[in-house]
Amino acid sequence: MRTAIVMSPDAGSPFRLILGLTRLGLGGWWGNGRQYVSWVHDRDLVRGVYWLLSHDDLSGPVNVASPGPLPQRDFIRELRRAARVPIGLPATRWMLEMGTFAMRTETELILKSRRVVPRRITESGFRFDVTDWSAAARDLVARSAR
Repeated sequence: MRTAIVMSPDAGSPFRLILGLTRLGLGGWWGNGRQYVSWVHDRDLVRGVYWLLSHDDLSGPVNVASPGPLPQRDFIRELRRAARVPIGLPATRWMLEMGTFAMRTETELILKSRRVVPRRITESGFRFDVTDWSAAARDLVARSAR
C-alpha cells in the first residue's frame, strides 16, 4: 500500500502544520504553485486499509490517494477559504529551503509534483467518501478546532 499525504486534524500531522502556517498568513503558493498535491482524507485512509485487508485478490502496489489531486495553488487557496484566511504570502524556493532546513526535512518534498491516482483500488470497487478538496478542507478545519 502506498498513500498520499494523509490529511488529518491530529496534532503533528502535515495538515495541522500547513493550517498553522496558513493562519499565520504564510498560506500562499510554494515555488511556482503548479506542482500537483496528492492527498487522502484520514477517514478514507482507514477505510482503504480495511478494504485492502479484506481483498486478498489485490497484491502489489496499491495507491490509497484521493482521486482528486490538484495544483498546489488551488490546494492552498481552498485551505485558506476553509480557514477564513483572506491572504497567503507565497514562498520562493530559497524561503522554503530555509524553512525545511529548520524543520529537518527536504525542500523536494514540497516542490515535487505528485499526481497520484488510485486506479487499482477503485477498479476493485472501493469508493472514496471524500474526493473534493474543498469539502475535505472544511471538514478538517472544523475538526481541528475541537
